[in-house]
Amino acid sequence: QVQLVESGGGLVQAGGSLRLSCAASGRTFSIYAIGWFRQAPGKEREFVAAINWHSGSTYYADSAKGRFTISRDNAETTVYLQMNSLKPEDTAVYYCAADGDRRGYLSPRADQYLYWGQGTQVTVSS
Repeated sequence: QVQLVESGGGLVQAGGSLRLSCAASGRTFSIYAIGWFRQAPGKEREFVAAINWHSGSTYYADSAKGRFTISRDNAETTVYLQMNSLKPEDTAVYYCAADGDRRGYLSPRADQYLYWGQGTQVTVSS
């Protein structure tokens, strides 16, 4: 089992920044990748970014490119999502998730991530 806990959400004005954290514990050696997803009210869960747990390679949704940066600490226990130039349409609950399949690529599909955190709310006011 892998446990994931997100933190860092909050209320910010448009153009502002937030940094989300995803702390992993348990069988972290089994993690292949960590992904960030978000879900706004009435919408489907949407892929934001992913990082290879060991190599640090990254993959971004088009909506995140140039504004968001995913990274991990050297101890491989926490993954971050730095969000800059936030827009009202970024408002959502943000989730981190762990993919344990050595699939050889970073997946944008939520159904391929096995473990999920509880989510953290990000609200961007206009």
